[in-house]
Amino acid sequence: MLVILMGPPGAGKGTQAERIAREFDLLHVSTGDMLRSAVKDKTTLGEKAKAYMERGALVPDELVIAIIKERLADTDCAGGVLLDGFPRTVEQAEALEQVLDDLSLKIDAVINVDVAKDELLNRLTGRRVCRGCASTYHIKFNPPRVRNICDHCSGELYQRSDDTVDTVKERLDVYSKQTHPLIEYYQRKNIYHAVDGARSIEAVFEEIAAYLEKSKIKGN
Repeated sequence: MLVILMGPPGAGKGTQAERIAREFDLLHVSTGDMLRSAVKDKTTLGEKAKAYMERGALVPDELVIAIIKERLADTDCAGGVLLDGFPRTVEQAEALEQVLDDLSLKIDAVINVDVAKDELLNRLTGRRVCRGCASTYHIKFNPPRVRNICDHCSGELYQRSDDTVDTVKERLDVYSKQTHPLIEYYQRKNIYHAVDGARSIEAVFEEIAAYLEKSKIKGN
């Protein structure tokens, strides 16, 4: 199977990705992992990507696509892949389709872990980090024993600048605007399924697993 996993920041996508990959024996591949691997292995494409990454610039779509094609052609991808973090735009999705055609592959399912904006704000803005040992907490879901004091080293807990309400709202707005056309793109292909990510981890996974089982049968 080839599965694409989508979800906004704070939706719990990473947790679900681990379980999906394990349950369906899929190789969990993220674009970040692919880029870092290509750079580490000093491939031709990796060296090109490194030049952008070292100066903090976005790696161009055409280069990311080329690295994805190179990665998906590896033998360890033959048993199935869970693609995480790509595509993010319709243009990237169309380019991915061409890559998959060239490799005689197809997308079996696109899963979107969907969570309301207010809930995402609660999850993301509640994070606190220790200035001393960098341990992370959440004021609601994983609070310290003593308010604003680290359980491990008694260091002061603080809120990172990218976890403030205004910054998180901006991140979520950008994600929503970017991915809305992509959702419509996959809906038209009848391979898209949205899952309510506000429920328990187990409930979310059970729905995803049931949908993927149907997709697997349909694919066969």
